[in-house]
Amino acid sequence: MEWILLTLGILLLLAGIIGSFLPALPGPLLAWAGIQVCSLGGVNPGSDFLWYCTALMVVITLTDYLLPGYLVKLGKGSRKAVVGANLGVVAGLFLGIPGVIFGPFVGAWLGEMSSGKSASDAIRPATYAFLGFLSGVMIKLVYALWLLWKIILLLF
Repeated sequence: MEWILLTLGILLLLAGIIGSFLPALPGPLLAWAGIQVCSLGGVNPGSDFLWYCTALMVVITLTDYLLPGYLVKLGKGSRKAVVGANLGVVAGLFLGIPGVIFGPFVGAWLGEMSSGKSASDAIRPATYAFLGFLSGVMIKLVYALWLLWKIILLLF
């Protein structure tokens, strides 16, 4: 039974890594579930570590959704561009993988255009929104790889 749980846990951790890139899969949640299942399978990372992973998973998930809008603000985008980037994240969820990847960019660009800026001036905040998306991918990937590394260390 332990091997079944360990195998399932490692598969969930691997799915979490894949989910860092594919917007359709909740990468941090899958990686978190993987470490929880591995802990049921005999690998004991400690209850404090599991609570820490839970808190970190929640923070990473929220950050992933809010980071594009925050970076738009850093890129000197208007309030409409920030709202557009955040709406682009949500709308992108319904438009598949291309929508999730380019939703924040298009949303920030349209928001900036609606505030009266030219198309070329709207590119900077939109680029920052895209960088927010890429940063979120990297944060999720590091989290999933870190959990997988922790399990590997505990197994061997």
